[in-house]
Amino acid sequence: MRRASLTKAGLNERAELDRRSDALAVRILESLSDRQRGVLTAAMGEVERLLEASMVSFAVEDPTTADARWCFDQYFAELDTRFDGGFDPALSIPADAQELTLPSGLLVIARLRGLPIGCGALKFHQGRPGELKRMWITPSARGLGAGRRLLDELERHARERGVAVLRLETNRALSEAIALYRRSGYVEVEAFNAEPYAHHWFEKRSPGVKKNQIGS
Repeated sequence: MRRASLTKAGLNERAELDRRSDALAVRILESLSDRQRGVLTAAMGEVERLLEASMVSFAVEDPTTADARWCFDQYFAELDTRFDGGFDPALSIPADAQELTLPSGLLVIARLRGLPIGCGALKFHQGRPGELKRMWITPSARGLGAGRRLLDELERHARERGVAVLRLETNRALSEAIALYRRSGYVEVEAFNAEPYAHHWFEKRSPGVKKNQIGS
């Protein structure tokens, strides 16, 4: 492995560039009013956040990896905190590793700078609607639009596999998720399973997928 490092002259040059950069920043800020500085700071923060949002990536991954298990553990821990009476995965309708591996299903993990920040899964059922499961984004990454993009990614995978209808159930405590589903075209329907932690059931028909295709 090769390593490159700055020479003494290079270090001096970098120090000089840093000094000039700091001096320029001071001159810019000194020329602005307090209100203008506030506007500039807010704008710079927004640019940084948008750049961060553009770095979020999504990929289908093995549900047995350490990163996948970390996402599930964090997801379950949050549900346990937010649900009235807590959450016990053993009492919920399962979505185990085999069910989240093709052809039975799949798991998508969202990453930022290579680290997992969320997950979402699909379960496929021949001749019946597909199921959306394990939708979660870590709190520190919320506000980047990652949840919406993750949902779009899962819907894309479902369409590619001929799933005409996607279904999901959710708890009333997850108001942000409920709002996302409604904005994304999911319609509330009658209960279609006996999930003990669910208060709302939703479904969405995929445009362009015929009813007689897989998962319809």
